[in-house]
Amino acid sequence: MKRLILAGMLALGTVHAAQADDALKAAIASKDRTLANVARDAARHPYETLTFFGIRPDMTVVELAPGGGWYTEILAPYLRDKGKLIVAGESPSSTDAGARRYADNLGKKLAANPAMYGKVQRAVFEPPRAYDIAPANSVDMVLTFRNLHNWMGEGDEGLKKTLAEVYKVVKPGGILGIEDHRLPASRKAGSTGGYVHQDYVIKMAESVGFKFVDKSEVNANPKDTADYAKGVWSLPPTLANKDVDRDKYLAIGESDRMTLKFVKPK
Repeated sequence: MKRLILAGMLALGTVHAAQADDALKAAIASKDRTLANVARDAARHPYETLTFFGIRPDMTVVELAPGGGWYTEILAPYLRDKGKLIVAGESPSSTDAGARRYADNLGKKLAANPAMYGKVQRAVFEPPRAYDIAPANSVDMVLTFRNLHNWMGEGDEGLKKTLAEVYKVVKPGGILGIEDHRLPASRKAGSTGGYVHQDYVIKMAESVGFKFVDKSEVNANPKDTADYAKGVWSLPPTLANKDVDRDKYLAIGESDRMTLKFVKPK
């Protein structure tokens, strides 16, 4: 009997996983996504990335620093019915004018499609100025894509403070997922144009209490040498050099990126 019960539970888990996958595929395939964002799916691998992090549609998920909302377009419909999405970024009332512009642009995007974004909650995340992300121990998963390099301006201690604020809101057993531009281990850290050593990211996350679980090479790009005059922004989609060597940078493609999964111990 126990074997039958266990088999039934495993089967049920498989069904739930399949449903979650179907829901994620549907969110990625949504006609409401921006066409320019859809065009980057082959480089950003949203299905594989989010599946690696272990996302489920019944989770409470924080997206840190959503920027223009590339991943928000996928996460919002995926989590709308059973879960919760909190986008934590700049405040409309920030003391920084640039931050206010980012906040206003995101607000306009969310307001333009209430059916898609009507249940999305907004929170404040402006390192090192302000952190009002979520209540302590309330979040199943925190995700951030191509942002951690922006939080390093205050040095190691500043980055630790930011990661510690993130650690507070994650439930015991919850997940932190980080994707960022990867600096080759053989290259000296310093002014690296948006690239970061993978070992450094792991070290900083573990220094505040997270435990490293696994890494994925789904967003790897061996063509990326990470040694461009204008840093990672030389590559698509920014193409900071404009027409100078444009074909070369297009042939390289988007950056080589680490994809790291951490857990907050129970």
